Amino acid sequence: MSNVPAATRTLVVLRALAGATGPLTAAGLARDLGLPRSSVYHLLSAMEAEGFVVHYPEDERWGLGLAAFEIGTAYLRQEPLERLARPLLAGLAQRASETAPCVAHVGVLHGRETLYLALHEIATSPVTVVADVGVRLPASLTASGRAMLAALPAAQVRALFPSRDAFVDRTGRGPMTLRSLTALVRTESARGWAEEDGFITDGFASVAAAALDRNGRPVASIGLTFRSPLFPHGGTLSTHRGSFSTPSTDAEARHVLAELVRTYARELSRRLR
Repeated sequence: MSNVPAATRTLVVLRALAGATGPLTAAGLARDLGLPRSSVYHLLSAMEAEGFVVHYPEDERWGLGLAAFEIGTAYLRQEPLERLARPLLAGLAQRASETAPCVAHVGVLHGRETLYLALHEIATSPVTVVADVGVRLPASLTASGRAMLAALPAAQVRALFPSRDAFVDRTGRGPMTLRSLTALVRTESARGWAEEDGFITDGFASVAAAALDRNGRPVASIGLTFRSPLFPHGGTLSTHRGSFSTPSTDAEARHVLAELVRTYARELSRRLR
């Protein structure tokens, strides 16, 4: 590959990093791609300066940076992801309305923020929420954001939240340190879905699950936002479709909604692949 233009080499390195299950060493990249080690170091240094890769000095490895992620999400924002997600959001909102009035939404990571691309709600059971198309909210606080953070390598999460200054406080609740965020996303990763209650707006909660690409990386998240508590008077909830005897508790209802977002996130993952 010695005669390949530098621009092509750069793209080859980026593609190799994107296809890996974690950060790679420069020596390993040089060996696998058949490039001189000095050339790989030069390319990585140039890409690091532009934010396309990040260096983890303790591990002596390199991974994708935020600029590379933003390029990917910019492509998805132009339409493909929204087109794939729209019918799923309609179906999710319809099924969720049998349990509680909800807003279904799809979001992507944009740096340390969750960017919402599309929303859907049942007109007869509207829920007023802060999230809207084009709105950005702190990823550490939103269920949608943490569902995606939980699917990222721990080193990338550390790079996104290097200090307390990287955290935003909206209601006095939610993780405000890397340690608390890491503990929370670890639990949510094992569970398969993320949850927030009053982290963004008092009186509202959300559940969300990540949609993954063929390499297991988070591309987007599908979530539901609803009033909290679901049953303010301790009984079952009555919606436009009638009164439901089950689920009869707030915890049961949230579990039902969480399983719904997991189901639809898996379907979005399948469509993306």
